[in-house]
Amino acid sequence: MAIELFSIGTELVLGQIQDTNAHWIAQQILQIGGELRRVTMLRDDREEMSEALDSAIERETSLILTTGGLGPTPDDMTVEVVSSLIGTTPVVNEETVAEYRRRREMSENDVINEALMKMATVPETAVVLQNPAGWAPCISVAHKSSTIMMMPGPPREMKAIFETHIQPLIAERYRAEITTTRVHVNMFEAEVSPLMQKVMERYPDVYLKAYVALREADGDKMPVDLVSTSADKADAETQLELATSYFQELVVEAGKSLILPS
Repeated sequence: MAIELFSIGTELVLGQIQDTNAHWIAQQILQIGGELRRVTMLRDDREEMSEALDSAIERETSLILTTGGLGPTPDDMTVEVVSSLIGTTPVVNEETVAEYRRRREMSENDVINEALMKMATVPETAVVLQNPAGWAPCISVAHKSSTIMMMPGPPREMKAIFETHIQPLIAERYRAEITTTRVHVNMFEAEVSPLMQKVMERYPDVYLKAYVALREADGDKMPVDLVSTSADKADAETQLELATSYFQELVVEAGKSLILPS
């Protein structure tokens, strides 16, 4: 039931714009209980996009999320790429056109411009979920064992679509409980890493991450997060307690100290 995320946009790859979308989405998926196993940035290039998405499908990724490439400009080609990949053709979604007319208070005789028509174009087999904060909708297609869900790139629109349409889907599919805690150790990364590995080997549903970059802010103490995942909240909490206790035991045996949250 893994999830992969593809952030599409040459401006992201070139570092002209920071990919805040991926950071936010990763946080949301963790809180919901999903498993995000890969985040990839892609240029606006048909071959590169097609190859990357096809690889995710071949990995039998359950849910493939994309952001970007749904706008009206020539470099917005996500719909074309996905349509070709799954063997269908792009068509204008009349429901989306009707939504444009309703929200803009347009009559049936009013002409919808080319830019809006492009944003209403989807793969023929798609399920279309309307955008509560913008024009380009969320587009969902099923192919082999994967579901591809395409979101627009503007953060405000992406967040509205994710919270409205994607978050409930992930929660329904995964139904996992996440419990986290942060401890601090007076150890260097090279010292603490083997101990973290021992904890994860004993408690495979608990993930440990040390934040070396935050060490300076905390003096000689380095923060370490423990994240426990389970289908049952009580079990997640129990696993977290056991893992934290074992981690503290290993740190003390190494002649160092572990500070628990107050």
